[in-house]
Amino acid sequence: MKTFYRFSLAIICLTILHIQASAQGCVAVRHMSCALPGSASSADFFKQRTGHWQVNMGYRYFRSFRHFKGDVEQKERLENNTEVINISHALDLGITYLATHRLSFTVNLPIQYNDRSSLYEHYGNSITANPEQKRFRTGSQGIGDVRISGSYWLVDPAKQSRVNLALGAGIKLPTGNPGVTGDFHKLDKEKRDYVINKPVDQSIQLGDGGVGFSLEGQGYAQLTGGLTAYFTGYYLFNPRETNNVLRNPEATTIDLVTGYFSVADQFAARLGLSQSIKAIPGLAVMLGGRVEGVPSSDVFGGSKGFRRPGYIVSVEPGLAYMKGKFSASATVPIALYRNRIKSYSDKLDPLGLRHGDAAFADYSVGVSLSRWF
Repeated sequence: MKTFYRFSLAIICLTILHIQASAQGCVAVRHMSCALPGSASSADFFKQRTGHWQVNMGYRYFRSFRHFKGDVEQKERLENNTEVINISHALDLGITYLATHRLSFTVNLPIQYNDRSSLYEHYGNSITANPEQKRFRTGSQGIGDVRISGSYWLVDPAKQSRVNLALGAGIKLPTGNPGVTGDFHKLDKEKRDYVINKPVDQSIQLGDGGVGFSLEGQGYAQLTGGLTAYFTGYYLFNPRETNNVLRNPEATTIDLVTGYFSVADQFAARLGLSQSIKAIPGLAVMLGGRVEGVPSSDVFGGSKGFRRPGYIVSVEPGLAYMKGKFSASATVPIALYRNRIKSYSDKLDPLGLRHGDAAFADYSVGVSLSRWF
């Protein structure tokens, strides 16, 4: 029973190892890990009191294509084949130093590959402007914004408390390029194709160009011998209002509100249950809920600049497995509710009619692997 109890706690911490704060679509959430160091509640894996290292790797994929304005889907975009399609692959690499059972420090580096296809950014959506309805692609690839964080468990995990809470804080550095450019196809007056090079859409930029700081929390409560509740929460504060990336450098005038990309706050949270499987030691099934997104206004600093705020509420089934010093988990958040809320610039419309849209995915896939040394 004691070993089984330790396994159940270790599994719980594995389930909350990674919240990939990469919203499922055009809601522009930078991809980066907002995970607190996991597995620190299992004494089985920490024979030494200090100097323990853990390497982590997380992968996430999504394909966004469903457009929403508010929480209403713009179904005509799919019917007319004018939807914007974003495909995102992100690999999150991390290393954790466990100073004690309770205190740990983590560095995370995301590596991204993004592909985006659309009509409106090139020839246009209308039959008149784009009679052949040609679709073109832009993309980005490279490192994202590095995050350095620390976490502290309020109760020593070695005491095998049935309830525990860890609090953490971090800093996000602007290591990802916020001004990746791509080739956009246009037609001149004689309907001849020409190309202009300018920044790609904010949703596939590698970074946001600002220094941010985060507050985080994770916890668990053992309900029965193998059933445990878990939660995680994360909020990234980005005080900088805009970066220096001009969205439309070919424009004759600059929009003072949306001319540059916003450096937006972001958030994510999870809540769920994990059930250990007695017949297969180290295996657990999880079922929970997840919310992630971007607010229309920042907590600190101004909120001007172009952003697509909104949030996604998902149900999140998954599996986790631990054996020796190795652990793995896989989750598939499935979107239940999507809402592209009004942005700061939308709210400035005196008639209250302006409301931009955004594309969301139906689901995403997340896989994480960890190894202790």
